[in-house]
Amino acid sequence: MIRSELIQKIADENPHLYQRDVERIVNTVFEEVTDAMSRGDRVELRGFGAFSVKKRDARVGRNPRTGDTVQVEEKCVPFFKTGKLLRDRLNGKA
Repeated sequence: MIRSELIQKIADENPHLYQRDVERIVNTVFEEVTDAMSRGDRVELRGFGAFSVKKRDARVGRNPRTGDTVQVEEKCVPFFKTGKLLRDRLNGKA
């Protein structure tokens, strides 16, 4: 599902809301999650999962095309851990 499909589904299920308002709500939620993670905060959505930031140390990598060694700088990467409810639904238990 892409963002526009999510917005359309929410708008269809809530006919009392204008689509532009639904779009603003969805965009605000995503912006807040992004802002929180950029500050290094953890975002938890009960039953769905938790978004967090993990730090990867600098290391020596290898260019697969040439075989040369390359310095890879340290970086932060997003990490998602599923919640129990989502995991159970994916495995047909709920």
